[in-house]
Amino acid sequence: MQRQPLTLIEHITRTQASFPDATGDFTQLMEAIALACKLIAREVNKAGVGKLLGLAGRRNVQGEQVARLDEFANDTLVHTLSRTGTACALGSEELAVPILLPTSDSEGKYAVLFDPLDGSSNIDLAMPVGTIFGVYRRCSQPGRLGEPSDLLQPARALIAAGYAVYGSSTVFVYTTGEGVHGFTLDPSIGEFLLSHPDIRVPARGSILSINIANRSRWDEATMRAVDRWLDQKRALTSRYVGSLVADAHRALLRGGLFAYPADASHPAGKLRLLYEAGPMALLFEKAGGAASDGRQSILDKMPEDLHDRTPLILGGTADHKLWSEALAEGEDER
Repeated sequence: MQRQPLTLIEHITRTQASFPDATGDFTQLMEAIALACKLIAREVNKAGVGKLLGLAGRRNVQGEQVARLDEFANDTLVHTLSRTGTACALGSEELAVPILLPTSDSEGKYAVLFDPLDGSSNIDLAMPVGTIFGVYRRCSQPGRLGEPSDLLQPARALIAAGYAVYGSSTVFVYTTGEGVHGFTLDPSIGEFLLSHPDIRVPARGSILSINIANRSRWDEATMRAVDRWLDQKRALTSRYVGSLVADAHRALLRGGLFAYPADASHPAGKLRLLYEAGPMALLFEKAGGAASDGRQSILDKMPEDLHDRTPLILGGTADHKLWSEALAEGEDER
């Protein structure tokens, strides 16, 4: 008789069993995130026949048009996480300020950041979108409201990070610092089942994911890095979906490089440090890859604001090194 793969919660429970002080709160938190992702996946899959396509008629704190599914995804994550009692603070792309939750001395051990629906401009086109999340251990005093400082921590302090990608299937990928593992949602039983154990990023890949249409706004160092990567004497190709989750998921599994460098329109970068770049950086590094802003490790960048932005370069170690060395050449010349 063929054994059924581990479910996501079984996998998390086994991982937590190695921690003698584990109380079950972290498992409960992750179960809430997984439930929210299942609910979001359901609505994404039926958006075309439901009432959640199109725009909500407002802009978020980023100045971006908010889609109806953005609102649904954000509300779902806030609701599922708030009622667990395990979170003291929540930060989201869709919220101008964090949600600080009342807790008792024994509750609210974690602070959670999330991009509820990354790539939402692709929703109406039935293209892949996703949810990104990161979990910190609370650093403020327990027994009272959480504080913004619980969220404003460098990504190296993350105790868990992951994403769900909603495409031809729904895949949930996470790490707690010991390996990166992927689970595919079986809709017939409503469970995430282990499908990608111990993901490792190939050191060298063949795919570059970058918005080449931004080339006119890049500086010389960035153009040199792109040209250096593409001029390698091996079979290469370019693939760009325009959804961080989708492009990063491909790079995580197949190798290659995802790059969203700074440009003249976004001199500090465009992607958000806390709830996009940070979680993805932890996943890539724990899978044997590399993640930086081109010059500094994403994991070491200290955020000052919930919505800080950053350039982001993700990929295998060899591909990432080639990019970083090309950037540094110009600085050495100066």
